[in-house]
Amino acid sequence: MNARPGWMTRFAAALLNILGACGLLAAGLEMSDLFVAGSEGYHTYRIPAIVTSTRGTVLAFCEGRKVNSSDTGRIDLLVKRSTDGGRTWTPQQVVWSDGDNVCGNPAPVVDSSNGRIWLLMTWNLGADHERQIMEGSSKETRRVFVTHSDDDGVSWAAPREITESTKKPHWRWYATGPGNGIQLTRGPHFGRIVVPANHSDHTDPGSHPYRSHVIYSDDHGQTWRLGGIQQDMTNESTLAELADGTLLHNMRSYHKRNRRAVATSRDGGLSWSPLKMDEALIEPVCQASLLRATWPGAGEKSRLLFANPASVKRERMVVRVSYDEGATWPANRELHAGPAAYSSLVMLSGDEVACLFERGTKSPYEKISLARFPLSWLEDTLRP
Repeated sequence: MNARPGWMTRFAAALLNILGACGLLAAGLEMSDLFVAGSEGYHTYRIPAIVTSTRGTVLAFCEGRKVNSSDTGRIDLLVKRSTDGGRTWTPQQVVWSDGDNVCGNPAPVVDSSNGRIWLLMTWNLGADHERQIMEGSSKETRRVFVTHSDDDGVSWAAPREITESTKKPHWRWYATGPGNGIQLTRGPHFGRIVVPANHSDHTDPGSHPYRSHVIYSDDHGQTWRLGGIQQDMTNESTLAELADGTLLHNMRSYHKRNRRAVATSRDGGLSWSPLKMDEALIEPVCQASLLRATWPGAGEKSRLLFANPASVKRERMVVRVSYDEGATWPANRELHAGPAAYSSLVMLSGDEVACLFERGTKSPYEKISLARFPLSWLEDTLRP
């Protein structure tokens, strides 16, 4: 009889660990796996991006890496759709495939004026590795493309190349997003679509080659232009519009301080303030996600959300909230304690939030999962 309590204790502890790993112990948090490595015809799934259409359809994008986990080789751009707020999903659909070449870096954005969903993407030869592109020894370079959907992602227009207007001729590496773009809602640039991107510039051998930048459209996606370029030692980035119409640019940083770099723009992304480091946002040099959740006014608070692996290595996916336009981040919740990497945040219906992110038990790249939770669950950490 003395052995029974010990067995039950061990069993209960194991069950708690399993439930905790699945996110089922945190009331209000629901976790589901959308893309799992080795399933549905692909070796690995990476680079998540998610948006909600004007009709309420949720679209989850990623790269399907056909034969291995490499950043090059045959990579297709995929999407799954949900019409019930992320609870159930359609089978995955190929948005863009080009044989053994790379079709990736999804950066979706919804035009609220007409419901059109724009998807910015990049292409390169599958035989060209990033190192070769950076060295200038590749057969081809990275090119920039755009497609769109007018039926909530059921069908997509043929990809259209926009490299000439969005990439300087001497740049080598280039990537849209990854993650969502935004449409400005206030000020003189109302309606402008702005998409974060990054590139490499090798004109100054003494500086770090990677830099963040943005591209934008003032005619509802018909034409695209190159916007402001950040200082060196920045890379994959994410955007939010502040309450006064200022743009906040939050960037992956190589400044060796394990912190995010931030800058602001008062002209719709054409120019940027000097960089500064956000000391509250620890990072392992990785992509992250920033989202405007609510606007101030009519009794509502201003809320910005931020998600990333809150560690010096790719682990521990955390979502934070700011009530002062990103100056401080007083509340946070852990979505996954284990290995984690890229993420994308989106608002669903009401006050519900979703975070599409890479996670696993031994590696961050085992699956892309969707965490759904109400804002109240995130803000419960502020209550006594």
